Formats: sequence, C-alpha cells, structure tokens
Amino acid sequence: MRALDAIALTLLIVGGLNWLLVGLLDFDLVATLFGGQDAILSRIVYVLVGLSALYCLKFYGLLGTDRDRRTI
Repeated sequence: MRALDAIALTLLIVGGLNWLLVGLLDFDLVATLFGGQDAILSRIVYVLVGLSALYCLKFYGLLGTDRDRRTI
C-alpha cells in the first residue's frame, strides 16, 4: 500500500506543479511533453492525476490519529 500512496502523491505533485505553471505562466507542461491537451498520453496523465486525487481523499481520515504523532 505504501507504493500506491507514493505513486498517488507523486502524481498529485505533478498535477499541482502543472496547475502552478498554467496559472502563473499559461504553460501546460503535461500537454507540452505529451503532444497537446488532446493527445492520448496527456489525457492519460490528466486522468491518473484525477484518480490520484480521489485516492488521496483517504488521507483525511488519518489526520489527527496516533499514526501522525511523532515521538522524540
């Protein structure tokens, strides 16, 4: 499960950085790398980022649990 969590987090970071670039510079990195917004590879990346966001909703359930508390 840790591997899936790491993949989902990585995809969310990619998506967040892409949106940062779109917002600040009007530059879509995913579209540039994979052949435009309508290219199948770009659409796959967009879908994977969205699915990762849905998957990461589970992390809200972990907030405030003993698992988050660190002992020094």
